[in-house]
Amino acid sequence: MELDLFLNRNKIKKDNVFYAASSSFINDGKPVMWEIRSLSGNEEEKIRDMCIKRVPKKSGGYTEDFDYSRYLGKLAAYSTVYPDLFNEELQNSYGVWGEDALLKEMLSAGEYIAYIKKVKEINGLDIAAQDLIEEAKN
Repeated sequence: MELDLFLNRNKIKKDNVFYAASSSFINDGKPVMWEIRSLSGNEEEKIRDMCIKRVPKKSGGYTEDFDYSRYLGKLAAYSTVYPDLFNEELQNSYGVWGEDALLKEMLSAGEYIAYIKKVKEINGLDIAAQDLIEEAKN
């Protein structure tokens, strides 16, 4: 195997995906397309770390709890290129603070669930663990 194949310059870059996340935002009679990007492993790890809470145990010490709902919101927000969910004016217009809170406010419940599904797909997180195990066996 040639190590050269794995150098960054030879890595195939994933294109951003355009997705109509909501019928509530219209331009020229068509839904506005949102732009979604795939995150790197390092970016996903930072998001995962943001979603771990240290909870004190009664017996002393701490245990860690993972907030999966927060993780999905952060994953979606950080994957979103357009609209800029980190924009203060946009957040203020909805009366929320935080990119994931803004996303939940902008989209209806069904749109939000569909958006999360799309973001997971783009980031390669839509594959069930059992599917990966079966693929590895082959």
